Amino acid sequence: MKQPAFLLILLLMGLSLYAADPAPDRASIIVAVGASGEEAYAAPFSEWAANWQKAGSAAGARLVALNPGLHNARDQLRKALEEEAKETSAVLWVVLLGHGSFDGREGKFNLPGDDLAASDLAAWLKPFQRPVVVICAFSASGAFLKPLAAPGRIVVTATRNGAENNYARLGGYLSETIADPAADLDKDGQTSLLEAWLAAAQRTADFYKNAERLATEHSLLDDNGDGFGTPPEWFQGVRVVKKPSNKQAPDGLRAHQIHLLPSASEKALPPALRTERDQLERELAQLRETKTTLPADEYYAKLEAILLRLAGLYRESQNGNPAPRP
Repeated sequence: MKQPAFLLILLLMGLSLYAADPAPDRASIIVAVGASGEEAYAAPFSEWAANWQKAGSAAGARLVALNPGLHNARDQLRKALEEEAKETSAVLWVVLLGHGSFDGREGKFNLPGDDLAASDLAAWLKPFQRPVVVICAFSASGAFLKPLAAPGRIVVTATRNGAENNYARLGGYLSETIADPAADLDKDGQTSLLEAWLAAAQRTADFYKNAERLATEHSLLDDNGDGFGTPPEWFQGVRVVKKPSNKQAPDGLRAHQIHLLPSASEKALPPALRTERDQLERELAQLRETKTTLPADEYYAKLEAILLRLAGLYRESQNGNPAPRP
């Protein structure tokens, strides 16, 4: 590709986004606080929930907070999910805060009354054809990763398996970083779920290091649907620097496109164009992973095609006129 072509594409992509009347795109946040067990845990769990509700309110999200005192909390969660729209571009956040357990066969989230099994939550989420984020911020939550993993879904667990069953602190830090501008690693004016998770995982690691204690929780993030998850140590900035052994796209690409508090330009982008933009960005990231395996001409030809489509999309957003599709 000639140098002027690259410059033109970058200039087009740098144009500000504008939409006179963006379509409604309201996220939903369901926050469930589990059984505290000991009284000492009730206060922090409530504080974490309050942080999520504050962030959700600032984002204009639809908030559903389940009362931790309800003995039918499991049924209340099921009902809340049943009432949510199944097909929309708006993100559904399911935030589970508390304790968990694992009996060697299945993970459970401890609730007043009947506990929530990973298989139950997986079945309740199956009808959803919208972006879904599940925050499993509880001990032994690693056992929820494989059952919940699915295309188009992002799952964060506080632990890497069900055996890490001590009190997990990640949920508290993530409730703080999810709307924290200081966690914005790429300085684009918004904090993505990936950035918030990386910041929270770092704070968790720092806690154990500073307290000179053996870390009893190791968080994972899965957004490619393979159910394996990726630890924060595999990231440098917002990019994965250690490749998984399978041929799946690396985790983190989708999570970096999810923002509870999007920037003004992000909110101005109509949902349909945002969906297309996100897909092109993932194609671009995946293409970069193959750079060393492709002939230079082929790589740059594919790169130019994606960048031109992105440039046309941004120009379409600014002008309000459909851009020609290749």
